Amino acid sequence: MSDFPRFRGTASYLAGPALEAAVNCSLALERPLLVKGEPGTGKTLLATAIAEALDLELVRWSVKSTSKAQDGLYVYDTVQRLYDARFGDADVKDIRHYIKPGPLGRAFGSASRVVLLIDEIDKADIEFPNDLLDELDRMRYTVAETGDEVVARHRPVVVLTSNNEKELPDAFLRRCVFHFIDFPEAEHMKRIVRVHHPALDEELVDQALKSFYRIRTTDRLRKRPSTSELIDWLLVLARAEVQAERLLREVPFLGVLLKKEQDHGVFAEAYGGRRRGGAS
Repeated sequence: MSDFPRFRGTASYLAGPALEAAVNCSLALERPLLVKGEPGTGKTLLATAIAEALDLELVRWSVKSTSKAQDGLYVYDTVQRLYDARFGDADVKDIRHYIKPGPLGRAFGSASRVVLLIDEIDKADIEFPNDLLDELDRMRYTVAETGDEVVARHRPVVVLTSNNEKELPDAFLRRCVFHFIDFPEAEHMKRIVRVHHPALDEELVDQALKSFYRIRTTDRLRKRPSTSELIDWLLVLARAEVQAERLLREVPFLGVLLKKEQDHGVFAEAYGGRRRGGAS
């Protein structure tokens, strides 16, 4: 892989060896990187980190249930053209004025290589992934309304994220590099915390991590707290000047960690109401 850029994480995104290897395989093979993992494990932020590390522009496409691969290439804004024809003074004869490139179209049309994040690809219908990779394989598309052909100058670095809402087609999976981001273990999580809160009291961080992982392992939770919620919780603890010893008795500001009413009830059953903590 000596002729290809290497990814080793960034100052704000600490990637483990397995994730670094997956990214670098994707770069060397010039294949999309498909990333899965529970919410809060840094799937979406990975694309930002790759763009930062390689000094490339990030183009983001947040997929919806109604998204089509065609939408990523371009849209023909017929509504704006009709409006201009009735009320404006623009030249509506030139359809090209109303062809708006989508995220994939912008990536193809860029003068330099970009990182293209296609976020939550599993939200779209079953045909979307294969249609999308067909376009990425061809690296060109034709605007049907004008006959213009757009040919990519550079193959984008493609990062795809999935929350496992639905199975992805085998044909699609064969054309990707895959990586599952495991939830960070305590030591790695502590390093992540230090990136965001370098000045926090060591004892407070250690005790907060123990409480956090205890909550995560509680049976029957519907939504386990994620990394981002831990970062927020530590900030609240610090600003409220909570001492580490208090975390031995209770969990203050539990609402920062648990976001579902049922989970508060599960926590109370598991640890007793006195451990819920108050608002201060």
